[in-house]
Amino acid sequence: MSTEKNDKGFETINPTTEETLAQYNYMSKDEAIEAVEKCHKAFTNWKIKSLDERAKIIKAIGKALQDNKEELSQLMTSEMGKLLKHSYQEIDLSAGICEFTATDGKKQLEDEVREMPDGGKGIIQQAPIGVLYGIQPWNFPTYQVIRYAITNLMAGNGVLLKHAKNVTGSALKLKKIFEDAGLPKDVFTVLVISHEVSDAIIAHDLVRAVTLTGSSEAGKYVAKKSAEVLKKTVLELGSNDAYLVLDDADIDLAVKTCVMARTYNNGETCVAAKRFVVVDSVYDDFKTAFVKAMENLKFGDPTDKASKIGPMAREDLRDKLHEQVQESIKQGSKLACGGEVPKQKGYFYPATVLEDVKPGQVAYSDELFGPVAALIRAKDNEDAMRIANDSKFGLGGGIFSKDEETSIALAKNHFDTGMVNINCYGLAHPNLPFGGVKQSGYGREHGGFGIREFVNTKAIYIANNKK
Repeated sequence: MSTEKNDKGFETINPTTEETLAQYNYMSKDEAIEAVEKCHKAFTNWKIKSLDERAKIIKAIGKALQDNKEELSQLMTSEMGKLLKHSYQEIDLSAGICEFTATDGKKQLEDEVREMPDGGKGIIQQAPIGVLYGIQPWNFPTYQVIRYAITNLMAGNGVLLKHAKNVTGSALKLKKIFEDAGLPKDVFTVLVISHEVSDAIIAHDLVRAVTLTGSSEAGKYVAKKSAEVLKKTVLELGSNDAYLVLDDADIDLAVKTCVMARTYNNGETCVAAKRFVVVDSVYDDFKTAFVKAMENLKFGDPTDKASKIGPMAREDLRDKLHEQVQESIKQGSKLACGGEVPKQKGYFYPATVLEDVKPGQVAYSDELFGPVAALIRAKDNEDAMRIANDSKFGLGGGIFSKDEETSIALAKNHFDTGMVNINCYGLAHPNLPFGGVKQSGYGREHGGFGIREFVNTKAIYIANNKK
């Protein structure tokens, strides 16, 4: 958690111990503007580096992340409460993104030459556009930064980061890792700023584009502010991902996978499985096994290997989640397990299952950002697909079925999301696109797609004067 100390600063809190980790001062508006100007100046030199030079540094950053794995993982866990093993996995994923980007990025950014009908020649360049502003959340302190920063650094842009306050230490550590790996000073710049100063950064002439990962409401606000100054945005927003358990599903596989998919990273994941839409013919078998597995998950100190769930990142987030659970029960859902705030130090919340979840309930329509699962009964496979799409969100989803061909057809033709997992769960893959539709946002990251979101696809025509 981060709490306001005064109008000039704040402190970060360890969500496991509730003790203060560090205190930070906000940059003034003038200091932030000066940092933007320095980033732009650094960009003017960085943009003319060759793709090979950039790729070499991107690879070095990936290695530096692994070299600093223990220290950075411990820091992330202390700042936001994720299990230490999940912090290690986050570093591995981030290093993988660096490796993929250094190789694939060169292919995506190389000039394309086209012969013209009149005998002339066309060159298509993916040119860097300038300084990019990234506003990032706390749930993956390293990965959230890496996935937008690395592709845009490879593209030749300058990168600004406004990280969530409670992971400020992680943000500053990443800046040091980047520069120790050879990235020129100020090309990647951390802004420790208030929301008011953030608006000024969006409006600044030297800032050419904005990307945000956060809530749908935050996305609407940032999109509006950016549109007022005609700046492109990429938004990765909230979701309420549905995982379908169809009538021919492997129930053991579905239960094991769905428990992990709901509670990974303490359940604080935008692309987590949240609604479990189970066909009537297998509902009781799935429910019995799923509830038992969730009940058996032990919460506790995230550095303890016996713990399966750590604390939620902030006290207010834990309180909001509990209020959503209580409201859903008042609206008619039933508590199958969990649902009580532990009487102990730390912002813990147990693995919780709500059943009889129906339209009109919070658990059906809203995102529950924590280890709370919503069980929804469907009449049949077709009804399950209908329920899955009955959502304002559209980030990810999943299908459990032994019929792979039918599952692929459902995913391609009917699942209204940006990503679909079949008989599995995955957080992200460096070589596949990541992003959603509807109120889950727009634009893509990963898979070679993110690297072209913020470039100037420039056409250069050379006339044939030898005719």
